[in-house]
Amino acid sequence: MTRRRPLFLLAFFCGFAILAAHGEAADAPVAVPEPSQTALEYYSTRNVLWALDLAWGLAVLALFLLTGWSARIRDLAQRLTRGRARMTFIYVAIFTALTALLALPLDFVRGYAVEHRFGLSEQTLAKWAADQAIGFVVGTIVTFAAVLPIYALLRRSPRRWWLYAGLLAMPFIFAIFLLEPIWVSPLFNRFGPMKDHALEAKIHALAERAGIGGARIFEVEKSVDTKKVNAYVAGFLDTKRIVLWDTILRRLDERELLFVMGHEMGHYVLHHGQQIVLVLSALVLLSLYAAHRLCSGLIERYKARFGFDRLDDVASWPLISLVAGIAFLVAQPLFNAFTRHLEHEADRFGLEITRDNRAAGEAFIKLQQQNLGVPRPNIVMHILRDTHPSVAERIAFANTYKPWATGEPLVYADKFRQ
Repeated sequence: MTRRRPLFLLAFFCGFAILAAHGEAADAPVAVPEPSQTALEYYSTRNVLWALDLAWGLAVLALFLLTGWSARIRDLAQRLTRGRARMTFIYVAIFTALTALLALPLDFVRGYAVEHRFGLSEQTLAKWAADQAIGFVVGTIVTFAAVLPIYALLRRSPRRWWLYAGLLAMPFIFAIFLLEPIWVSPLFNRFGPMKDHALEAKIHALAERAGIGGARIFEVEKSVDTKKVNAYVAGFLDTKRIVLWDTILRRLDERELLFVMGHEMGHYVLHHGQQIVLVLSALVLLSLYAAHRLCSGLIERYKARFGFDRLDDVASWPLISLVAGIAFLVAQPLFNAFTRHLEHEADRFGLEITRDNRAAGEAFIKLQQQNLGVPRPNIVMHILRDTHPSVAERIAFANTYKPWATGEPLVYADKFRQ
């Protein structure tokens, strides 16, 4: 025993030192990684494509107006049918098809060529084309569902149509938020049960703590489209669901995934979806009011070129879209700032429910690297484009937000079971 004691003491102190070092590393702040050259090039390319897509979309709407194409589409629709609703649907279908064709080259570059060039996708051309076709059908139906009541209100209440249409926007947008993850997303990818049942049980337990028990958990076969990672919580009452892309399950470890799920559950528990619906509805209302105030004057001045002289003519749809779109674009930075605030609060919720700061920071690093993100984006583009805080901001918050360590109250202590 005497001879073994020094060896025992040495082993004890070595083991203690290793455990202490591990604990210190677990509490050490996560450093913000510098972006790779590939990430910087991808970021610049995406910014250019964003600006081109924006300018092209507005230019196409102006083209349909100034060439009289919109009026010709209306004339064709009137020749094909007499019913107002059927005529509107034919107009919307032709208009949507032509605008989609004009946007197709840019969509191909942005959604297929660039993603393959930077190694973010292995999607086949056939799958991309099929997704485009499905998107066209869904887009046509949604556009028709918006256009039909707007023109009915224009005919019945020329002075207050924008107000009634704006009020109708709230249930319309809410329906889209509710139905898109349930009916639309499965049209593009296969939703199935999680393969890792142990992890599924832990996510269920986290959801129970957050007060959203009973939610179904789906694993989405997203790797056929992209190497990017994502997860979300969607639905309402009996339709609520927790969705994880198979790509995120491959890239993040268990602790990191639980923080991400805590973040996504935070969106649900804090009613961020409903808040976004309210803000979007307000922006739609303001955009339609701008269209109401400006479109009549534009029609009076350019009616010969437009081919219509009344706003309640369905041929005016590109004009309403153009003016409302510009008004919405002006308000976009404010909306982005609002959504960045919501994302920050979801990060706070995720940290409070998991209390795993290091897992949060490491998850942000992996999200940045896998999605070719830039931790410190250009400030102007950040204001104009970004709906999330920068990765550097999120890592800094994950490193420092630990109210439980000092006995301070949690902001969302009443929102989940401790």
